[in-house]
Amino acid sequence: MKSNIELIFEKGNENYQPNFIPKMDIKEVDINKILSKNLQRKDLPIPNIPEIEIIRHFIKLSNKNYGVDTGIYPLGSCTMKYNPKVNEDIARLPGIANIHPLQEENKGCLELIYQLSKLLEEITGMDGFTLQPAAGAHGELAGLLIMKKYFESKGIKKKKIVVPDSAHGTNPASAKMAGFSIIEIKSNKNGEVPLDQLEFAMHEGDVAGIMLTNPNTLGIFDREIKEITRIVHENGGLCYYDGANLNPMLGICRPRDMGFDIVHLNLHKTFSTPHGGGGPGSGPIGVVNELIPFLPKPCLISTEQGIVCQENNDKSIGRIKAFWGNFGVIVRAYAYILALGAEGLKKVGQIAVLNANYLRTQLQKKYYLPFNRICQHEFVLSDKDMPNEVTTEDIAKRILDYGIYAPTIYFPLIVSGALMIEPTETESKHSLDYFVYVMNKIYEEAKENPEIIKKAPLNMPIKRLDAVQAARNPILHD
Repeated sequence: MKSNIELIFEKGNENYQPNFIPKMDIKEVDINKILSKNLQRKDLPIPNIPEIEIIRHFIKLSNKNYGVDTGIYPLGSCTMKYNPKVNEDIARLPGIANIHPLQEENKGCLELIYQLSKLLEEITGMDGFTLQPAAGAHGELAGLLIMKKYFESKGIKKKKIVVPDSAHGTNPASAKMAGFSIIEIKSNKNGEVPLDQLEFAMHEGDVAGIMLTNPNTLGIFDREIKEITRIVHENGGLCYYDGANLNPMLGICRPRDMGFDIVHLNLHKTFSTPHGGGGPGSGPIGVVNELIPFLPKPCLISTEQGIVCQENNDKSIGRIKAFWGNFGVIVRAYAYILALGAEGLKKVGQIAVLNANYLRTQLQKKYYLPFNRICQHEFVLSDKDMPNEVTTEDIAKRILDYGIYAPTIYFPLIVSGALMIEPTETESKHSLDYFVYVMNKIYEEAKENPEIIKKAPLNMPIKRLDAVQAARNPILHD
């Protein structure tokens, strides 16, 4: 029969484990003086295990984790790329990691925030930035609040936002939180915004503007982008750029040059902060000159006395985050941009596009590609025409058996059985070729032995769950 320790813990036993550390020569103390009796226990049911077994236990657990340091992330939608370790070291320097925003010695940190804002202005073409927002969706909300207050300051009521069906899912959610209703525009056969539908939507009169990412979630660059922003502006609206897909545009094309008035960036995607696991993130907002007064306060300005904090601004939407945002993310982004410089950032964009198109051309030989054209950072396959009714979920589960993290699936919703793939610029041709090999092998399995795929994953610690049963009868307690 198992002992109580073995029932409670994965490791441990009731037998004595030899301890080679001599008993410490410390004067015994009266336990009653430091710990009340109700907290004292004669028996303590903790594992009886030597240190080496503890170490082996946690190392074994760590090897079960998957990260960008252990393998390719062909994720799609969210840029998951390798982040240089030097940026981690810089973010952990004592003067950066241990400082408090209210310390008088934080002028260097304020200077860093200001300088990063200037760099982001150059990268995007915008005139002013705030680094307060904590993540992309938070940046979206702040940007829409700026848009809303801008029209309110002019005494104009605007209640609606145009959002293409190829938008990120957070776009309509953020617009709703800001008090807008959504006008959805269906993509045309090329995966782009149809101009006639946009014209019709903008003629409703109370439309504040459009939320758009370019390239969109299909990985497609909208070739009519200048015409899109012109239509919105001529009908009294503002253009919001979702910068989550900026990675392939770096050094090549700026949101301001496309005609956008507001942009949010994801520092935790594009500019070198580990992304995933719930945070941290950073979603700075950039705006054109006319919208600078509406940025969150306080803001930093450069004077002859150095960088100073400016609190007073009646038009500001107010503070949206404690202090200056997620400073560690800001530091990493600053180090990343300075290390790469203009030419390096451009190379990031170029290689991201090259890698994505390499995978696209290889995989479309067997998998269905709904929008068959040059992509930017990502592309979307479909499970259409897969042998033996193998589904996108089956493919994703089987990918895990080959030691690769699965791509984003069933998004965007405009593609049935979507499988979204984004290799980023940090993956080598060797790793891309291995991913192609795995995908081709899965396709052959779908033809010859589909049951293997439909039961996958077979090699993971946790096998396939019954998703329908879990949804209908969730077990929410032990």
